[in-house]
Amino acid sequence: MASALPLGDPAPSDGLLPATAAVGAHDRAFSVYLHVPFCRVRCGYCDFNTYTATELRGAKQSDYASEAVLEIQHSARILAASGVPARPASTVFFGGGTPTLLPAADLVKMLDAVRAEHTLAPGAEITTEANPDSVDRDYLQTLKDAGFTRVSFGMQSAVPHVLATLERTHDPARVPLVVRWAREVGLDVSVDLIYGTPGESLDDWRASLEHAIAQQPDHLSAYSLIVEDGTKLARQIRRGEVAQPDEDLQADMYELADELLAAAGYDWYEVSNWARGVEHRSEHNLAYWRSNDWWGIGPGAHSHVGGVRWWNVKHPAAYAERVQAGLSPAAGRETLSAEVREFERVLLLARIREGIPVASLRASGRLAVAALIADELIDARAAIAGRVELTLRGRLLADAVVRRLLDDDETATAEV
Repeated sequence: MASALPLGDPAPSDGLLPATAAVGAHDRAFSVYLHVPFCRVRCGYCDFNTYTATELRGAKQSDYASEAVLEIQHSARILAASGVPARPASTVFFGGGTPTLLPAADLVKMLDAVRAEHTLAPGAEITTEANPDSVDRDYLQTLKDAGFTRVSFGMQSAVPHVLATLERTHDPARVPLVVRWAREVGLDVSVDLIYGTPGESLDDWRASLEHAIAQQPDHLSAYSLIVEDGTKLARQIRRGEVAQPDEDLQADMYELADELLAAAGYDWYEVSNWARGVEHRSEHNLAYWRSNDWWGIGPGAHSHVGGVRWWNVKHPAAYAERVQAGLSPAAGRETLSAEVREFERVLLLARIREGIPVASLRASGRLAVAALIADELIDARAAIAGRVELTLRGRLLADAVVRRLLDDDETATAEV
């Protein structure tokens, strides 16, 4: 969850949604995101809504699971009162922060509340993020026994000096151990990497990729480092203490990742994500990219139901005060216009392997397809089959592809 909340209208204290939120709900899957906003230390590059022990101002980690349960109960009541049809949660995702800073029993308590209030779909994907130094085998066994299906380890890098720049505290040698424990208890494993850290060479990145691949995870994410305003890293770059990430080097790193992962049997299914087969894709992330419905639980968490988007108050103390008083923790919300929903549909679907049906694009977007093929940004065979699917070059320039698909009629005609 980003540190800055967007502009929007004030959210009603009762949390009730407009009638439009229920339209077409039966055609959309429902997911739950649970934000655990606690970290042992704050990494210099991170702008997520997280808090260390000294920043809690009266909020208690030990109370958090019970507070989250109150919002889970609130979510079920509000959906029913707003006329949104009940649907079982097809995915549940614990993110942060570091969810596994809490006792395993707290994560189980929150999952049990989701199960009680919303039910879980058969075969529901249930994931938690974890730092390699925040779990042991018993912890992972407790999660598996409670119904968790997947764990996503924040490896980020296997190179000590890169981890030091990112201010990650775990020992890279622990990654194989936690992956083995997760395998032993029966959890699917994802590994998250970051590339383009100041001072990271292409050889450093190769070493991290090879170390990650050697663990044979089911799923791997690789995200380019983005320097966000207000972070410690941004201040260090502004003062000249570390170098600005090199975009050309980041492109080379992405191409290397795609090459090595493909050779190891991983297929890309979203610009920054690869999996060993369709069954190991992150269904929760796909729910976002497909603009399905989800309720975000916790401080700063965002939700989306039927074109209505809202976000909770940021600080854990303010969040606790709201939910304990029986009020909605939402700070603001917006009802998306048809134009914005179309923009976001194209923006998000363009990132995934299956892409966008050409027939679903507006006339300007359909006219842009030929030029995008000529520029080797979308796959010609997929386009003939009726889909816009990014090439490797297109993945590197995904934002530019989206802009052209959304161009006005006159500009798109000129491009063709």
